[in-house]
Amino acid sequence: MLSLLLPAMLAVQAMALMEVYVPEMPVVALHGGDVTLNCSFSVATPFNLSDLTVFWRLTDTKRSVHGYREGHDQLVDQAESFANRTSLFPASWAWATLRSCLAGWWWLDEGSYTCFVRVQDYGSAALLLQVAASYSKPVVTLEPESNLRPGDAVALTCVAYGGYPQADVIWQDGGGRNLTDNITTSLVANEKGLFSMTSVLTVVLEPNSTYSCRLINPLLGEEGYASVTITGQNIAFPPVALWVTIGLAVCLLVLLIALAAVCRRKIKESCEEARREAEEAKMLEEEESKTAMTLLKS
Repeated sequence: MLSLLLPAMLAVQAMALMEVYVPEMPVVALHGGDVTLNCSFSVATPFNLSDLTVFWRLTDTKRSVHGYREGHDQLVDQAESFANRTSLFPASWAWATLRSCLAGWWWLDEGSYTCFVRVQDYGSAALLLQVAASYSKPVVTLEPESNLRPGDAVALTCVAYGGYPQADVIWQDGGGRNLTDNITTSLVANEKGLFSMTSVLTVVLEPNSTYSCRLINPLLGEEGYASVTITGQNIAFPPVALWVTIGLAVCLLVLLIALAAVCRRKIKESCEEARREAEEAKMLEEEESKTAMTLLKS
């Protein structure tokens, strides 16, 4: 019955005088939770519930979400994916507001929903439904974690689970400089359509550096934050440079020892030569003294 009524309502919709209102901003539903879609309308004269016809449908695929006619729910044409998940609230109709509650929402339910209303006249309006789920607190890891050397390329990985939709990822260094242009981000969906996000930032290693990863859920406005600091304790002295340094130190020590030995020998030789010269001068002086005494005696 409802499938026969829809074309008739659509055919005369252009002549409708009824104003139908839905939220202008997208309606955000939490994954796995309930959401209420509001549809309000205005009529010129009072009406009975038996005169009211209402149905919700997906705007793009035209699948029926929920129907109401002559005081009763009309679910014969309801899409299977919405079975046992929808309800209307008659108590709200006294204020000419229809509240459609839909339970257990997940990402496949995203899209545009149209509310059609008929009393004396016809009217319709569409709203946008978006589904969101919170991500876990992000965790940042360092690869490799040991034997790091200054100048090495290091991969920093930021991981968060169970969220929807794709989050915005912002990487920064300790000075607040944005490093997001250097990242690679991947998404993996589980059987429920929730994402595991992995973002990898590659940097050239510097000691005592801090890097932070921030995830922002664009629908919920939630932020997750994690950081890692690379200190001097994480950085190993380069093995090659260590051996070079040891070799240079040994060579320098040997050179100093050799230099000390040469200097000692030179000093010793100089001292011996000075002693010989002193002895020769003394002997020459004694001989000259003897010669002078001999001449005087003569």
